[in-house]
Amino acid sequence: MVQIESPHTQDSELEIERDYLARARAALALMHKDVVSRDTPRIGGEDNDERFTNESYLRARWLRAQALVDLPDVPLFFGRLDYESGTVEETDQIYIGRRHVHDDLGTPLVIDWRAPVSVPFYRATPTDRQRVRRRRRYGYSDSAELTAFDDELLDRAAADGAGGTGGAREPDTVDETADDAADAFLRAEIERPRTGPMRDIVATIQPEQDDLVRAPLQPSLCVQGAPGTGKTAVGLHRIAYLLYTERERLSRGGVVIVGPNRSFLSYIRKVLPALGEVDVRQATVDELLGQAQLANAETFDAARVKGDARMVRVLRRALWSHVGTPTEGILYAKGSRRYRVPDYEVQEIVSAVRGSTSYGPGRNAVAQRVAHAVLLRMERRGESPDDRVQNAVARSKPVKQLIDEVWPRLVPEQVLFRLLSDAEFLAASAGDDLTPEEQADLLWPKPARSWKSARWSTADVVLLDELSELIERRAGSLGHLVVDEAQDLSAMQLRALGRRCRTGSATVLGDLAQATTPWATGSWGQVLDHLGMQDAMLAELDRGFRVPAQIIDFAGRLLPAIAPTLGAPRGVREIPDALRITETAEQGLLDTLVSACRKALEGEGSVAVIAADDEIAALRDALLARGLDAALLGAGEGEEEDEDALDALEAGRLVCVPAMLAKGLEFDAVVVAEPARIVEAEPRGLHRLYVVLTRAVTSLHIVHAKPLPAALTGRP
Repeated sequence: MVQIESPHTQDSELEIERDYLARARAALALMHKDVVSRDTPRIGGEDNDERFTNESYLRARWLRAQALVDLPDVPLFFGRLDYESGTVEETDQIYIGRRHVHDDLGTPLVIDWRAPVSVPFYRATPTDRQRVRRRRRYGYSDSAELTAFDDELLDRAAADGAGGTGGAREPDTVDETADDAADAFLRAEIERPRTGPMRDIVATIQPEQDDLVRAPLQPSLCVQGAPGTGKTAVGLHRIAYLLYTERERLSRGGVVIVGPNRSFLSYIRKVLPALGEVDVRQATVDELLGQAQLANAETFDAARVKGDARMVRVLRRALWSHVGTPTEGILYAKGSRRYRVPDYEVQEIVSAVRGSTSYGPGRNAVAQRVAHAVLLRMERRGESPDDRVQNAVARSKPVKQLIDEVWPRLVPEQVLFRLLSDAEFLAASAGDDLTPEEQADLLWPKPARSWKSARWSTADVVLLDELSELIERRAGSLGHLVVDEAQDLSAMQLRALGRRCRTGSATVLGDLAQATTPWATGSWGQVLDHLGMQDAMLAELDRGFRVPAQIIDFAGRLLPAIAPTLGAPRGVREIPDALRITETAEQGLLDTLVSACRKALEGEGSVAVIAADDEIAALRDALLARGLDAALLGAGEGEEEDEDALDALEAGRLVCVPAMLAKGLEFDAVVVAEPARIVEAEPRGLHRLYVVLTRAVTSLHIVHAKPLPAALTGRP
């Protein structure tokens, strides 16, 4: 595909490009050495302000050094643009890579893909060349050795003067040259065997993806993306782009990526560092809000109710019901003088404050207003009290006793414990929002003795977070929040995330057809409303690059049943024998699965066996007994969860994946065991099956003994 005049020219030009790559790597090494060897001057002494400044300088230097690390398996540049003369100052040719590299004189050797001058690499076409004459793409081995390059000649004059093509067919038009070359490069990159964590797509970003990656920080962005459209990659590359264009603004609040589970976060963990961004936190919702102390598994119905937006009103009533009505006034003594504020005036103060502030600040507000009423009586007697006197009155014993009786100090755990363990209190707080059946679902069958010994579920932690906000409004805000698989979050989880990004912006990613949780929201409008991002721009990606067309079309048969409002996604790649369906007898199921795994392992790249959650461990044991070296995803705990399985993927081994953890992951080949059992395992089983069927990049083999779901076969 390289457009050159002879094999000799090809070899010599490839050597020139390799020499340039070696020069760029040497320059990057010098840039890194310059940072790590430079002394960071210390400021002043050891007081808090100066110590904080010194620590900030040291951290900034460390981050800069990390960003300049030359990752051995990541090519420094992936493209080149040859511009018309005079387009770019001092050069007509720029190399485009994942980060900026310059030599010791400051001459740019590699231009960051995020820079404006790099945009035509993704946007230029033969009909809108943007002054680009030639676009060159590079091919690399897995060890980042430059092995080939491919040229697209975007102007007819350049094509006419390009000479022969080394035996390749002469194209009829320049458009055909560019389109065929681009499609071939994209296909080669996508079909390159994958092992280990997710790779960046910076070399193959498509124009519709680039529009979203380079969208401005405000307003927030919501992307509805079908399987294989690259929505997760778009979100990650968008973060890298925003940190390039808005670094100072975002650094003040920070950037957080929220994913559905640790397996997913481990899978995407290398993308941003490969793009030179090492200071982005990645967390699950539970990690961001606080870990649960789960004593018993939450029932489906209880989790659904606790995630519903109606719980906001229930929690508000439960909290504010603790504010009572004063039955007595207050008597304040100062020396020999007595100052009385009558009960009706105290009642008016409490009533006025109750609807004007959060619960926690309300205590102090009532105390200050009662103290002010005392000061007015002092002034009527000719005294001249000041603010110090008012504060002293507000802290006095009579006022404190009044506040503790009428407006007691509370923590979220007290309120929620009472709500979930006291049927009468729950009924009063529920009002008309919850049915008696829903109230029964919420009540603990065996409550703890007190709120201090209670153990909270993941759904409870979200309610505690809402109560914390009602008691004391949270200050501060993230600069930017990325929420992936957002369709699976409850209204209450979304509200909690929105509070952490109150003045920032967000990138919201997901697919309504892949909504698998009992509390999943029904539309992006609802998601954005709960997040507090009502002005977000909604975009859709429906062109599937990674999932072969045969597979996406087959999985798309489920859409009328699970997401009737969504259009069918379009697959852009046809691969022979990408989809196989094998029906077998129950007693022969395991033998057929083993055979399917062995067949898949004959190819290159990663292979996954996906089955119902309660069957995957036994299936993995059976594969091990048959001599297949299979890892199990989700076997670990905490921060180290799934590292062993991901290491296994990097080594090219087979991995067994519970259906619940498949979302967001990709494998070269996928073997799905017994789809009907995946569907039967949970109320939104068809949604889960849609996720499972769309994880393959090259081939999908379905093995079943039980009949396939009717939605897949067209049976009534």
